[in-house]
Amino acid sequence: MAPPILKLDDIFLSFGGAPLLNGAGLQVEPGDRICLVGRNGSGKSTLMKIAAGMVEAQSGEVFRHPSATIRYLEQAPDFAGYSTVQAYAEAGLGPGDDPYRVTYLLEHLGLTGEEDPNRLSGGEARRAALARVMAPEPDILLLDEPTNHLDLPTIEWLEDELRKTRSALVVISHDRRFLEKVSNATVWIDRGTARRLSRGFGHFEAWRDQVLEEEEIEQHKLGKAIEREEHWMRYGVTARRKRNMRRVGELQAMRAAYRGHNGPQGSVQASVAEGKESGKLVIEAENITKTYDKPIVAPFSIRVHRGDRIGLVGPNGAGKTTLLKMLTGQLKPDSGWIKLGTNLEIATLDQKREDLDPEDTLSHYLTDGRGETLLVNGEQRHVAGYMKDFLFQPEQIRTPIKNLSGGERARLMLARMLARPSNLLILDEPTNDLDIETLDLLQEIVAGYNGTVILVSHDRDFLDRTVTSTIAPATPDAPDGRWIEYAGGYTDMLAQRRGAQEERKKAEKAAEKSKPENASSSSDAPKAKGKLSYKQKFALENIPKEMEKAEAEIALCEKKMADPNLFTKDPASFNKLAAEMEKLREKLTSMEEEWLELEMLREEIEG
Repeated sequence: MAPPILKLDDIFLSFGGAPLLNGAGLQVEPGDRICLVGRNGSGKSTLMKIAAGMVEAQSGEVFRHPSATIRYLEQAPDFAGYSTVQAYAEAGLGPGDDPYRVTYLLEHLGLTGEEDPNRLSGGEARRAALARVMAPEPDILLLDEPTNHLDLPTIEWLEDELRKTRSALVVISHDRRFLEKVSNATVWIDRGTARRLSRGFGHFEAWRDQVLEEEEIEQHKLGKAIEREEHWMRYGVTARRKRNMRRVGELQAMRAAYRGHNGPQGSVQASVAEGKESGKLVIEAENITKTYDKPIVAPFSIRVHRGDRIGLVGPNGAGKTTLLKMLTGQLKPDSGWIKLGTNLEIATLDQKREDLDPEDTLSHYLTDGRGETLLVNGEQRHVAGYMKDFLFQPEQIRTPIKNLSGGERARLMLARMLARPSNLLILDEPTNDLDIETLDLLQEIVAGYNGTVILVSHDRDFLDRTVTSTIAPATPDAPDGRWIEYAGGYTDMLAQRRGAQEERKKAEKAAEKSKPENASSSSDAPKAKGKLSYKQKFALENIPKEMEKAEAEIALCEKKMADPNLFTKDPASFNKLAAEMEKLREKLTSMEEEWLELEMLREEIEG
């Protein structure tokens, strides 16, 4: 086994109350790909900052190999003193590092290097910071939420790049799919201590549940042992009391251990306050368009029915938020029309946290300044009790929002949104800054919601677990404003795209193989005879009938898939229908193209 290049042992850190870290440790060896997981506020980022030398532990041992290079990705990078992104990224290079790495990374991250660091968006700032820490190819790469504000193509590129790097990795992220792909070990920060699993994140949740179950069993056994000892204390022979003072001391120690047991932090307890039932047709859009400097939405049509759960995906700048605002009536299309259904009650979660006033208190924000209570699912509740459901302490009732962490702000916005009656949820990047346990709850809420959901997300796992259809750019590498709705989640969308691409390739190959024969026959027969062949005439007359048949079959599939409960009750049937419909559409497109070519040939022959 290789010696560690970084080792934290018995780390203790407290900010005045209960210890944040109490005996935590972390060991990094060459080749390690460690994901650091735990609840929001458990001390993950603090432990990573101690490893990076940015925070000093109050006690414990910190060892860094003298020759090891370490780079740390901050959540809020400091661009002060840099005139361009290129200069900022190159400042992270050490002696002997290749400057071309900066150019390579910036190019693949969608930056030129000439950007003004003070005018970057959240996603651009994260890309610039990634280029800076990855360019030197350090011995240890510490990444704190590297996927925040990144779009899916960039996240997938980053996964590939990290799998190829020679650097040892320590990663904090809420993105399950990302962690599964880049990790080979897991460190769980829980109640101040660290436990290590020598397997990737894909095995973490089963292991965590087993650890907590065993802990609960041990605590139960300790309670039973205390009961037995207390029985002995009450009914034992008093003449032997002096001889058994050791046993009395052991009982006191067991009581202290039982009382002092710090159980796992509770999970968020919440349900959505559902409003009155909306009309069956929630949104209808016909040939809507929007153009700014370039087409953002080309003619796009959709019908959203009650119970649909629709995901919007695509690169940053493709127009996801623009399309979302158009569908919800916040933005008028340049052309086409949009009709909203009846009895809509909309609840929105905005990725930019725009309605958060930093000076506002938690209580004032949750109640809109209307006293100490709020109405949740028809029940009047005190704000302190409702806050507790979302893991806030009663003493935080007067805490200003500016003092909350990113995860706490995300939970606060979720608490307010869920308290409001709704039948249409609009979620723009709802997973940002949420820990895995809260993500689980949000997934359950969205999947079981009786109303309609439209969400924008870059979290592939979240999309796969929640949505019934996915809207994505027709050309993901170079969005041109055309959008397509695919049945199922993100993985289903990729499978349908691959299937369509394979069918096109097969058709192209078949066309290429038949070119010489067709070319000779088309150059000889039509010119000599001056008319279509029998086979061509037959196809020209019968293809429209086949097209009508395919359109009817597609309509039947669409009708069956319109059932909002089909995906939940029978996902296998839903996926089978989706695959069948995709094949029918491909077949219809092929027939349309063939008929059009024959029709053009007929017109050419007839003059």
